[in-house]
Amino acid sequence: MSDWLSRGRGWVALILSNLLVAGVVFLLARMPAPGGVEILPPPTDVVFPTFTPSPARVYVSGAVKTPGVFTLSPGSIVRDAIDMAGGFADGADLSSVNLAARLSDGQQVQVSLTGELRPNRTPQAAATLSGPVNINTASASELEALPGIGPVLSQIIIQYRQEHGPFRTVDALLLVPGIGPATLEKIRGLVTLD
Repeated sequence: MSDWLSRGRGWVALILSNLLVAGVVFLLARMPAPGGVEILPPPTDVVFPTFTPSPARVYVSGAVKTPGVFTLSPGSIVRDAIDMAGGFADGADLSSVNLAARLSDGQQVQVSLTGELRPNRTPQAAATLSGPVNINTASASELEALPGIGPVLSQIIIQYRQEHGPFRTVDALLLVPGIGPATLEKIRGLVTLD
């Protein structure tokens, strides 16, 4: 009987040691390798946001068949705005506008009549006539002398300035709706903060 008990204890010890080894192997198999990276499949229910450029609202005036404010798709050019306004009116000076210029929100497209004296809005003229324009104190007409800034956008700049206080940097103009990086680069050397 004692022989049977000692054999039974041996079997129990053998079974327990095998279970212990199996448990350790099982745990080690489930642990990630040190320094290893676990690669998970991409989630299927996540929606990533996409950037959609906003349309441009442009005021077309002067020698066009139907002047007015038009909403154009992103990336539109002056030619598209003229087409939305019904095309050129009789006597329009086609050289008064750059038909290939890209449009931005709040911009004005002014088409002159042939022989009509047009305001000079080149960057050189704005800088020579009155020096840099102070964006913290400029009137609407002073802001409109800047390239790419029409009556609508000048009013938006003034309204933004009234609601948020003076601009602290020229780059802060990017916070104004309708002013993008391209417009900012056109006027950067023509504006000042003091």
